[in-house]
Amino acid sequence: MKKRDGIIWFSLLVVLVVVVVLFRDRIHFDWTTFWRQLKHANLWHIAAGIALTFGTYWLRAMRWSMFVSPTKKVSAGSLLGPQFIGFTAVALFGRLADLTRPYLVAQRISLPVSSQVAVYTIERMFDLGAAATIFSCALAFTPKTMPHHELFIRTGMLSLGATLAIAVFAGVVRVSGSAVAGFARLTLGRLSKPVAESIATKILEFRDGLNALSSWRDFGVVILISLAMWGMIGGAYLETVHAFVDSPELAGLTYSRTMLLMAASIGGSLVQLPIVGWFTQIAVTAGAMHEFYGTPIEAATACGAILLVVTFLCIIPIGLVYARVEGVSLQQVASESETAAVDK
Repeated sequence: MKKRDGIIWFSLLVVLVVVVVLFRDRIHFDWTTFWRQLKHANLWHIAAGIALTFGTYWLRAMRWSMFVSPTKKVSAGSLLGPQFIGFTAVALFGRLADLTRPYLVAQRISLPVSSQVAVYTIERMFDLGAAATIFSCALAFTPKTMPHHELFIRTGMLSLGATLAIAVFAGVVRVSGSAVAGFARLTLGRLSKPVAESIATKILEFRDGLNALSSWRDFGVVILISLAMWGMIGGAYLETVHAFVDSPELAGLTYSRTMLLMAASIGGSLVQLPIVGWFTQIAVTAGAMHEFYGTPIEAATACGAILLVVTFLCIIPIGLVYARVEGVSLQQVASESETAAVDK
């Protein structure tokens, strides 16, 4: 990665350490309770959560193969390696390495990087729509007697609104993508031509990705895969919180109540910095569990740490093995993917 980025990350780490040192006397944290929560966590629930997480990588590979099928027929198995390596790069180097997957897929199947960045764009849109649908449906079944019920319902309504907005936008772009891109270029160009051009390009990429689904059957299958994948991600969160048998607030949590935790965790990972982001992610999820469910901060922090491993870091050993076998340098490919995306 770029030297400038390394300096920024190191500076942020120094700031984090300084904050911890300055406020350590104001933070009341029982480390004995924290370690006891980790020690008593049910390993079978944790293993089930990891299995669900790995299942989502297979679904991602399957979905990606469907996106590229009109151009080139590839098996889901051949795209599994780039998924493992790509998510490992993100776990180690942060969101700046997010384009590693399309870059590796492009190399694997001998297609232009720009075409796979377009697939990445459409993949993210399906992710957003599927996650919003899962959120809104699950939160709709929260009982009125539940604490923070209004917050749950409000979140569900916002998710449902986001889902409908995405569906309408996708329909308009598929039918009139060029017109939408032209409108964005014209209106936003008054503020910033580079930004307007970038947004217009992404709209056209999104249209191309939608057009890659040549039939309504393919479209429906991709939707089902996306919903199944995000349902499994929600299941991984549920299995992880249920692992903390010494904390009744977590051990008895329902699937619908887990959705707010999942939403908070995803929000905290949108700007993921290398290494430092691991601790901010734990802090976000622990804060959500403490606020939403009344979980003691020690148990919430322990659960947040295991959640990070189950949903994010568990891929690293497999990804490193795949990278070694395929002769891929993670740092180099992360830098090259970023450069390729800028130059495309």
